[in-house]
Amino acid sequence: MALHNDFGSLGEELACQYLTENEYRLLERNWRKGHLEVDIIADHYGEIVFVEVKTRQHETDLNTALGAVDMKKKTNIIEAAEAYLLYNGIDAPCRFDVITVVGQEPPYEVRHYRDVYSSQSVARKKRYY
Repeated sequence: MALHNDFGSLGEELACQYLTENEYRLLERNWRKGHLEVDIIADHYGEIVFVEVKTRQHETDLNTALGAVDMKKKTNIIEAAEAYLLYNGIDAPCRFDVITVVGQEPPYEVRHYRDVYSSQSVARKKRYY
């Protein structure tokens, strides 16, 4: 389990480096409210970006890092984001991104998926499931 956690921490570090290099201003890492957590919260030209980071040593068609962000995870991140915005008195546009880090050794493949879901899309899907 420790190796898994170490790889996850490395993935978050690489994601932060990627975001910083692409003109994002990091606001928070591993922000928590109760059981809810957001891996990275950043500002990108006035838009608040809530980022989930997923790491995998390798992917298959059925087991992708992006696919690991399921409906429950999205719901929890949206709830955490709402709490963060309220707690900090922020009234700004926001979006939900996923960064995946895949590989067994450097150089790792870092992919940034922007605006992957919204609170509206998750609410719609929850009504049908």
